[in-house]
Amino acid sequence: MALYNQELQKAINRIKEEKAISVEKKEKFFVKTDKSMYLGKTILIATGTKWKKLPEDVKGSREFENKGIAYCAICDGPLFRSKIVAVIGGSDSAAKDALLLSEYAKKVYIIYRGEKIRAEPVNLERINKNKKIEIINNTNILEIKGEQFVRSVILDKNYQGKKELALDGVFVAIGHIILSDLAKPLGVNLNEKGEIIINHKTSETNVQGVFAAGDVADKEFKQAITGVAEGCTAAYSAYEFINQRK
Repeated sequence: MALYNQELQKAINRIKEEKAISVEKKEKFFVKTDKSMYLGKTILIATGTKWKKLPEDVKGSREFENKGIAYCAICDGPLFRSKIVAVIGGSDSAAKDALLLSEYAKKVYIIYRGEKIRAEPVNLERINKNKKIEIINNTNILEIKGEQFVRSVILDKNYQGKKELALDGVFVAIGHIILSDLAKPLGVNLNEKGEIIINHKTSETNVQGVFAAGDVADKEFKQAITGVAEGCTAAYSAYEFINQRK
């Protein structure tokens, strides 16, 4: 056990908490960070994504993050059992979030700035049949209000005679930003979303020695547990790649 702990500590000490700025491939890979330069035989890109947020001029949009403002219906939906929530957005992802949240919340509003939501026909039909879900079109949120937690939002036009709508939670579903910029100079293939295209059995990309895992890769279901599993696969594939070239 003592030997294991020593080896584990050595591995931890090799972790560098630095920001990768660029990656260049010559005979090997050169990674430039904000502090140093590193040389490697393979590269595993697991830079993930970040949620698109409401504009900063929406008052309360930063103040109430994790205090009623959420981004993952799968993760946080159960916390809003028997509550009133809103999904901000009009994509099919927003529609899916609303349907999932309706399994927990007593009322779900979809607030969308456009004329009508862009859900897949099957999901639009499910929403129209779901008595818990109500769509508010052609409307923006101006402010999120509350004390310790979200209590209401202010709309830019009247809804049922009022601009203030009582809510317990706000789920922002306006998309993701794929953090794949480091991969582009390497010639790695990306899909139309900017996700890195991988072989889902090995996590390989089209460029030899380059692997990718997690939310930055072209996988439909994006959760921490699937990302970790993909990272294990990618690490093993990178190890095999190096061994085969010794």
